[in-house]
Amino acid sequence: MAAWDHHSDTGRPRRRRPALLALAAAAFLAAALTGCTFSREPQARSVPAPVIAPSAQAATGDIPQVVRKVEPSVVTIAHDQGTGSGVIWSKDGVVVTNNHVVRVEDQVVERVEVAFFDGRRVPGTVRATDPSTDLAVVQVDRKDLKPATFQRALPQVGELAVAVGSPLGFENTVTAGIISGLHREIPGSAQQGIRSLVDLIQTDAPISPGNSGGALVNGRGQVVGISVAYIPPEQGAVSIGFAIPAATAVDVVGDLLRTGRATHAYLGIEPAPVTREVAAQLGLDQAAGVLVMEVGDGTPAAKAGLQPGDVITRLDDKPIDTVEDLFGELRQHRPGDRVTLTLIRDSREQQRTATLADNPNG
Repeated sequence: MAAWDHHSDTGRPRRRRPALLALAAAAFLAAALTGCTFSREPQARSVPAPVIAPSAQAATGDIPQVVRKVEPSVVTIAHDQGTGSGVIWSKDGVVVTNNHVVRVEDQVVERVEVAFFDGRRVPGTVRATDPSTDLAVVQVDRKDLKPATFQRALPQVGELAVAVGSPLGFENTVTAGIISGLHREIPGSAQQGIRSLVDLIQTDAPISPGNSGGALVNGRGQVVGISVAYIPPEQGAVSIGFAIPAATAVDVVGDLLRTGRATHAYLGIEPAPVTREVAAQLGLDQAAGVLVMEVGDGTPAAKAGLQPGDVITRLDDKPIDTVEDLFGELRQHRPGDRVTLTLIRDSREQQRTATLADNPNG
């Protein structure tokens, strides 16, 4: 089982509130990761330009026509621990996939096999990964590939969604549904340090283990997301799957190809949910917000004067009700951005301004 890379937003902890830590524990909704169940069978270079589609109105789409357009741009990625999927980024051999597809027990699998729609199978090398967004780049020695077209604009809820990948090793599998929701988060994921499970596209196009890294496309055959996770039926779910938005993939892959790493805005706290017990202890009106458990020395949070026990309720004009909300809003920012944090301390609301840094954890 491929493991997620767990890490928090903290630097070196300055101090913490152990009494609140026990109260802040929350149940983690077990979301199976697409590709987490496998079937058992870098240097910076010039950056190839992805094909990016202009924004357009939602189209119903002819599914067979959509499939004919996108199939040549979706691949199967395999190693001795299992299989996943990938999407062709550029004709000169760059393929996008999930970090967890090329990672086993917290170690990157440097060499993989990539199977293409034309039947060819060639070795691939993992060039770079970004655990924070669960994206990775694989390089193969081919110059004749058909890159997918990425739509940076978010799709519309209700729009056609077609998932293409290799669930359970069944290559070139197609499932269809609609875009079910935007800006989704899987509750509890950020509490576990899985920051990629925020700001996701939700779809009811069936996604299974092995779809990881594959394409979620619209009715025009444009990639709107990279399949990443689903909630399994044993959790009571019926066709609830998730994809990383194409805009996130375009930005992160661009960073990975240019420098070998992606940059992410960093506040420097260890967050925890505000449970009813925490709210009662702190005298809050409702169980909402993000409890600051630790503040890293020298971090933007420390420089802004945040303290353990503070409860963050807004970032700029966006309400922060959950830990996932905080990570989702941080993802919309870049290092160097100045943000205004609204927080509650000693039952009084106040504001602090922080200048976000580049996350040293990646």
